[in-house]
Amino acid sequence: MIQYDSFTLDNGLRFLVHHDRSTPIVAMNILYQVGAKDEHPDKTGFAHLFEHLMFGGSVNIPRYDEPLQQAGGENNAFTNSDYTNYYLTVPKQNLETAFWLESDRMLDLAFSPKSLETQRNVVIEEFRQNYLNQPYGDAWLLLKPLAYKQHPYQWNTIGKETAHIENATLEDVKDFYSKYYNPNNAIVAIAGDVQTGDIKKLAEKWFGSIKSGPDILRTIPSEPEQTEARKLEVKRKVSADSIYLAWHSCGRTHPDYEAVDLVSDLLGSGQSSVLFKELVLKKALFAELSAFVTGDIDPGLLVVTGKVTDGIHHAQALDALTKTLNQFKERPVSEQSLRKVKNRVITGQVFGDISVLSKAMKLAYYTYLGDTALINEQTNRYRSVSAGQIKQVADSVINESNSNTLIYLKDND
Repeated sequence: MIQYDSFTLDNGLRFLVHHDRSTPIVAMNILYQVGAKDEHPDKTGFAHLFEHLMFGGSVNIPRYDEPLQQAGGENNAFTNSDYTNYYLTVPKQNLETAFWLESDRMLDLAFSPKSLETQRNVVIEEFRQNYLNQPYGDAWLLLKPLAYKQHPYQWNTIGKETAHIENATLEDVKDFYSKYYNPNNAIVAIAGDVQTGDIKKLAEKWFGSIKSGPDILRTIPSEPEQTEARKLEVKRKVSADSIYLAWHSCGRTHPDYEAVDLVSDLLGSGQSSVLFKELVLKKALFAELSAFVTGDIDPGLLVVTGKVTDGIHHAQALDALTKTLNQFKERPVSEQSLRKVKNRVITGQVFGDISVLSKAMKLAYYTYLGDTALINEQTNRYRSVSAGQIKQVADSVINESNSNTLIYLKDND
C-alpha cells in the first residue's frame, strides 16, 4: 500500500507526497498534461521537441543540468501521445534545488533562435536515425495511420515528418509553451524521506507565484469503429520479413484494460506464451514473436509482431499466425496459465514500487488518469480477471474486421 498526501496550490498546481524513510534520495516527478495527441495535424512533433527545449535552460538558469549535478542529482524525461513527464532524483538535503530548477523553467523558459535551432537539429537527427535509417524503424510510422483515421494517435510522438519540426517557428514554440506548460496543467509528485508540511512550504515558495494558464478545452476526435480489415505491404532493405498485426482495444481506464493486457501476455510474453510455443518453438515459422498493448489513455491497440523465419513465405507465416489466434479464442485459457501471467504482472508491480522514483511517477500518472487511489488497486484489478473475461475480450478485440496488418518485406533487389 502506497500512502500519500495531496494538496493543490491556488494556481491549480497539484502535489502528491509519499513518505519513505528507507532512502536518503528524494524523487520529484512533474507530469505535464500534453502529448502528441494535443498537436495540430500539420504541426506534429511539438510535444517531443519541447521535451528537448525544456533542458535548454530558463531565464534565470541558463544550464539546467549543471546545478542539478552539483547537487548530486540526476534527471531525464519522456514524451508519449498522452503526456510529457520530467523526473529527477536528488539527495534529501538538496531537494530545494529541484524546486528551484523546475519552478524556473515552468515560470519562464529561455527561448531563442539559437536554442530552437539546436534542439530542432537534435530532434530531426533522432527522427532520421531511429525512424528513417533504422531497420524496421518506420514500421510504426506506417502502422499507426493504418489503424487510426481520425484520432491523433495516428501519428507518432516524433511526429509525422521532419518537415513539421524543420518549419517550426519561434512563435509556434512560444504559443505551445504558453498554452500547455502552466501550473494548472501539471502534476507534481514527491517521494522520499520528506514531510508534507515542508513540501507545502517549498511548493508555495517556488511555485505559488506562477500564474495559472488558460483553461484547455480539448476537442480530440474519437476514432470510429473499424468495420473492415486493413492491410499494407511494403518492401525495405531489412534482413527478414516481418508481420505487424494491430487491433483496436480499450483505453487505460476501461474495466477491460487489465484483461486485454493479460491477453497480450498469454499470447506473446515469454517462451511459455501461446504464439511463441506454437509458431517459434514447435513449427519454427517465426524467429521471434511478441504481443503487447499500447497502454494509451484513449482507446489503444493490441499488437502482435513477429519476424518470419528465413526461407518461410510470409503468407504461410501469416496464415499460421491467424489460425493460432483463432484457436486461442476458441479454447478456454487454463487457470494455471492465467495464474502464471497474473503472478508475473503482479511481481513486476511489486518490485516496481520499491524505488521512490517509480512511486513518484505512478502517483503523478494515476492522478492524471483521474483517480490517484488506482495506484493501490492495480494488483487486485489484475487478480480479479477471470478466464471468462479473457475469452470475452479476446473475442471482441481479435477479429478480422478490426484488424490492421502491416506486411514488412525484405527487398532482395
